Amino acid sequence: MKESRKTILKLLFGILTTCLILYLGISAGNKASAGKQTAFMKDWASHYIGYVSAGGHLRSEEFGRRLSVAALSRTRANVRYDGSYFKIPYPGGDVPSNVGVCTDVLIRSYRKLGIDLQKNVHEDMKSHFELYPKLWGLRSTDTNIDHRRVPNLMVFFSRKGLVLPITHRPQDYQPGDIVAWNYYGLTHIGIVSNKLSRDKDRYMIVHNFGAGPKLEDFLFSYEIIGHFRYEG
Repeated sequence: MKESRKTILKLLFGILTTCLILYLGISAGNKASAGKQTAFMKDWASHYIGYVSAGGHLRSEEFGRRLSVAALSRTRANVRYDGSYFKIPYPGGDVPSNVGVCTDVLIRSYRKLGIDLQKNVHEDMKSHFELYPKLWGLRSTDTNIDHRRVPNLMVFFSRKGLVLPITHRPQDYQPGDIVAWNYYGLTHIGIVSNKLSRDKDRYMIVHNFGAGPKLEDFLFSYEIIGHFRYEG
């Protein structure tokens, strides 16, 4: 009986130790990632916060509506949050349809409108690699992952779309706009939908915040660090 108890206690201790090691490893990884992205956001703020693009596309309400509809269609997909590295085809590549992160909501929504962010981001990074953040130790482009990283998309949208004011006025954020947030040192991104919040005060956001693509009243939940319009 005593031997049996000892065996059980050893087993429980081993499980707890393993869980602790995993937790510390994940926490360390998150802190390291958060530290790098915080540095990026400070650099980003020094260049772009308060800046409004002088050029770019004229506002197209029809495009914004179509992108919103495409994004809303993503909320019907069964997607598990998974930011793992996948080798995918190029151009037109995609990670497995049952997985994805916040950037994949944008990638798949734009693809419905015939716009391939994988290709567009790669081509711009290839020509102007020095302008993109060096957060991951890359010395060249990687078509498998570049377009799936929020900081890269922020730079791309600022170069190829419109950089819009960051305000606390709901009316400044219209359907089809792209919004990026600072989530405790990590970057997050989503699409403004054409669906109003319960109090009719602001448009809701389509994004993947960890539980798959959702439509949520999220606009002012965290610090906004980027506001863009991009029509391809």
